Amino acid sequence: MNGTMAASSHRVTLGPLVAAIDQGTSSTRFLVFNSKTAELLSHHQVELKQSFPKEGWVEEDPKEILQSVYECMERTCEKLTQLNIDISNIKAIGVTNQRETTLVWDKETGEPLYNAIVWLDLRTQSTVERLINKTPGRNKNHLKHKTGLPISTYFSAVKLRWLMDNVDEVHQAVVSHRAMFGTVDSWLIWCLTGGKSGGVHCTDVTNASRTMLFNIHTLDWDPELCKYFGIPMEILPRVRSSSEIYGLMKSGALSGIPISGCLGDQSAALVGQMCFQDGQAKNTYGTGCFLLRNTGAKPVMSDHGLLTTVAYQLGRDKPACYALEGSVAIAGAVVRWLRDNLGIIGSSEELEKLAASVGTSYGCYFVPAFSGLYAPYWEPSARGIICGLTQFTNKSHVAFAALEAVCFQTREILDAMNQDSGIPLTQLQVDGGMTSNKLLMQLQADILCIPVVKPSMPETTALGAAMAAGAAEGVSVWSLSPEDLSAVTSEKFEPQINPDESEFRYARWKRAVQKSMNWETTEPVGNGNGQD
Repeated sequence: MNGTMAASSHRVTLGPLVAAIDQGTSSTRFLVFNSKTAELLSHHQVELKQSFPKEGWVEEDPKEILQSVYECMERTCEKLTQLNIDISNIKAIGVTNQRETTLVWDKETGEPLYNAIVWLDLRTQSTVERLINKTPGRNKNHLKHKTGLPISTYFSAVKLRWLMDNVDEVHQAVVSHRAMFGTVDSWLIWCLTGGKSGGVHCTDVTNASRTMLFNIHTLDWDPELCKYFGIPMEILPRVRSSSEIYGLMKSGALSGIPISGCLGDQSAALVGQMCFQDGQAKNTYGTGCFLLRNTGAKPVMSDHGLLTTVAYQLGRDKPACYALEGSVAIAGAVVRWLRDNLGIIGSSEELEKLAASVGTSYGCYFVPAFSGLYAPYWEPSARGIICGLTQFTNKSHVAFAALEAVCFQTREILDAMNQDSGIPLTQLQVDGGMTSNKLLMQLQADILCIPVVKPSMPETTALGAAMAAGAAEGVSVWSLSPEDLSAVTSEKFEPQINPDESEFRYARWKRAVQKSMNWETTEPVGNGNGQD
């Protein structure tokens, strides 16, 4: 049988394919799925460089981000060709991305005017203090009724304000009407659809809802919010739904294919986990850790330090769905820190072995508040601590404590979620890179005292973006109606320790968290409970 025959016989069985660009904080991936079975056919991944020019600063190079996307696309297409899969069967491309990370570029030259300021970055702390100080009663939740968010270093508006105040090129470009602002999705879509030669400047409702410039009720940029941050509306991308054709790929092997799905990574994971019903939730373990619970067509405001965010809007004429979100800044990032900064592991796989070799932290607690504390505390003055050390403690205990920290932080946001909704989750659906660590998954079940359920295909973020792209009007190769969604095989981790032991460890963790707070003293000391 010659190659063309093999390829054509394959083509018949596969049907239409949908691809996804998954541009995360620590890596970029390109993945191709079968739209009928949701099976992952091929993918490629490239790790990204992060730069830390000053303490608390985190940047990435926008051109390297774009280059990594092209590289992943090319490599994946090569792999598909080797598998005798015809890439002309790819009918649509979805984009999913690290949220909040902020870019400004020149629309005439197409050049970035500064590095991308990553969501974790803390340089805007003084900007945030200044903004909070000018609110009535110095209330960080002053804009929450419109945005669903506290005023924090985490969100794009304060990063954009910093760029306009501190980078001359950005200031000049804004004044001379050459500047374009976008989160990573906007930068990628603009570049891939032609850049300075007719590129489409857009974003979707989920990414827009993380900027602090977007009104989550009207689903549009809010003139009052833009005025509050002093940001000219002309530099903002056009807000679209998460599932519609934005434009066509303009170069490379996939030229002419529509880009028709766009979701912030945490929203994409919610879609990829098929959490379409009010009350369904998922927890993603990436660089950070993000628990989202679908609250249906109404935004629910939290009394326990969670964010209210747009979950998805799957079509121009479809209603938006909302979610409550618990955001933890440092999860997988603690693994990278143990590898790159301390050198106690050579790879993330090694962490599991090292921690398993002791099976306990022996009273050592690690609070990785490298970027302050996010949910439920929203305490930017906190910093990382390792406490409970004795002469007996070794690197294996520290490794174990790092894994436990991820689990304890998840428990804190799950507790907040259960209090806000009044209906406790009976199991936790999980995904993301760290879920391949079986020890972590078992620890998570033990610390939550509920089962943890992990789909056997862990790339749910990319799957969600592919689903949105494939379901878009004008593409329509992926049906999202419940009866057509493929059944997902999964693995379940049941709690194995007694709940009293779990409660004791959790109480100790909370004491450690208190000790990490109010470290950076430039901050006004908050009451630390994330409430109004």
